[in-house]
Amino acid sequence: MSWSMIFLAIFGVLFGVHLVTVAQGLWRYRRRPAAEIAARPMVTLLRPVCGLDRFDAETLETSFKLDYPSYEVIFCAAVEHDPAVEVLRALAARYPRVSCQILIGEDRITGNPKLNNLEKGFRAAHGEWIAMADANLLLPPDYIDRMLEVVEADTGLVTSPPIGIRAGNFWGAVEAAFLNSFQARWQLSADMLGNGFAQGKTLCWRRDVLEKAGGLVALGRDLAEDVASTKAVRRQGLKVRVVRKPFAQPVGSRGFRAVWDRQLRWARVRRDGFLMIFAAEILLGPWLPALALGLAGAWALIPVLCCVWYLAEWALAKRAGWPHGARDVAAMVARDILMPALWVMTWARRGFEWRGSAMDRNGALTPPKAAK
Repeated sequence: MSWSMIFLAIFGVLFGVHLVTVAQGLWRYRRRPAAEIAARPMVTLLRPVCGLDRFDAETLETSFKLDYPSYEVIFCAAVEHDPAVEVLRALAARYPRVSCQILIGEDRITGNPKLNNLEKGFRAAHGEWIAMADANLLLPPDYIDRMLEVVEADTGLVTSPPIGIRAGNFWGAVEAAFLNSFQARWQLSADMLGNGFAQGKTLCWRRDVLEKAGGLVALGRDLAEDVASTKAVRRQGLKVRVVRKPFAQPVGSRGFRAVWDRQLRWARVRRDGFLMIFAAEILLGPWLPALALGLAGAWALIPVLCCVWYLAEWALAKRAGWPHGARDVAAMVARDILMPALWVMTWARRGFEWRGSAMDRNGALTPPKAAK
């Protein structure tokens, strides 16, 4: 076999994988009747708060608007003077029919500040299912039903990647491009292959599975609860399922450094938890297929490759209702330019700083900064 044929084969595999994952996403977002849910067990919704960002009052209010007959919501704050606490108390007074608790305090059970914040809520929960949702996630009225509809006998955990919406500027759109047609696309694809991965933005646990795993303490044994959750479920011979249509997260405006730091942090989490899978991420952008075409002598086809590559992503974003304007396509290109550099920098060191705590796979290296 000639070198040209080898390079064309490499191009075909990499380009084909991209198109297959896009096709899987398009298939997932096809129109179909809502799934029947045989039972509606008691669900506890746990939401940790830490400060108050631009959209948090709106996203937290969606906790009170769920169309589900039997649920409670428990908000967890580490300190009484957290600005989110006052907002939560006002919301609780506005929706008195919703079973709600606001718990204050922190249990230092792990090196992960979020898990420490949630522990008191987990102990107070009554639900058969425990749904943990970050404060900046918009919960639709059918949030719980959409998680329970994918539950099967071998399901230990249901999760959802966040879909970035309402980008306030170009770098916000780049953040959304990472979240949507890259990370969410691959998570949906893995789920359709029966190999779903947990995403810490929302984790809906079967309570007995989480307790058997060792509770929230067990989720602090890896660099992030996403990785620990995936491993804990698989160790019990169960599967992580991903909701059919993921939930949205308003992004707002971002700066380049904020996007870079966040993506580098998540890349280090993936590297720490699933080394071989992360190592293969360098193959996922359009640049290696383009290089393979060039080395095969088909330079003229590279513009065609790029057009089809991003047209496919645009088609998925349009079908799914994700941001898909001209700025969003340009953001996809910017994302793919950053990805090789992020991949290289991820190998430079392990760990990261998150909310004032230096984190490695063994937990916090330094305690969180004192709240002001």
